[in-house]
Amino acid sequence: MPITAPDYSRYFTDGTSFACGRDMTGTLSAVRVGELALSTGQVVACDPFVYLGSGDVEPFTVAVEPGRYAVDAAVATLVRPGAEPESRPHTRVAAVRLVIRDVEVAGWELALLPGQDPAELGEEEYFGYGVDAGTGCFYDASAENAFPGTQEEEGAVWAAMESVGHGPDVFMAQGEDGHNLAGFTSGWGDGSYPTWIGRAADGSVACFLTDFFVVPHESESESETETGAGAGAGAETEVQAP
Repeated sequence: MPITAPDYSRYFTDGTSFACGRDMTGTLSAVRVGELALSTGQVVACDPFVYLGSGDVEPFTVAVEPGRYAVDAAVATLVRPGAEPESRPHTRVAAVRLVIRDVEVAGWELALLPGQDPAELGEEEYFGYGVDAGTGCFYDASAENAFPGTQEEEGAVWAAMESVGHGPDVFMAQGEDGHNLAGFTSGWGDGSYPTWIGRAADGSVACFLTDFFVVPHESESESETETGAGAGAGAETEVQAP
């Protein structure tokens, strides 16, 4: 069967710990990225430095009411027990969620693009978006052309990313005509990552969540954990889970 979602609620519970590889442990904390404007309610997730403004990505098939919604990142601080403390903590963005309703999630489903059919997925496979520049994002479909210069390594998204200090690598970029974008580094780096839709008990959308595979799923082996995400970089890639 296709990959299944773990209990993501613990990812956003401060102090949650996990084993990472053979010799590291991680502790999770929730960080507010900002508030995302969805003027149409059509959500896009992609690597902004590769796909934003290219016309090559589509919004997910599930849309929500237009509005402004919080974006939170689950940031993992990684340490090697017994090692000397580092001057700058080793942090990785483990997952990011776009909160539509702040309610308990009763179930998860893969967020799909037009033409994607979960019935076509094999064992432990998923649909995910490709990352080639180590960064992911959420934005409204109407903001596709609101960030000119991104493909030329200039403009608002580049400026926002470069302004990140020594904290977690998350940022908000302000585009044209009131549009904005929530950006974040993608876990261990390049790969292909699934976005999930969390639904409340009444079936309404609670959140969109992208998992960057920093926190091992129960089915993962120790050696697989160390390698990060699987290969593949297409915006609609079907890949093997790490």
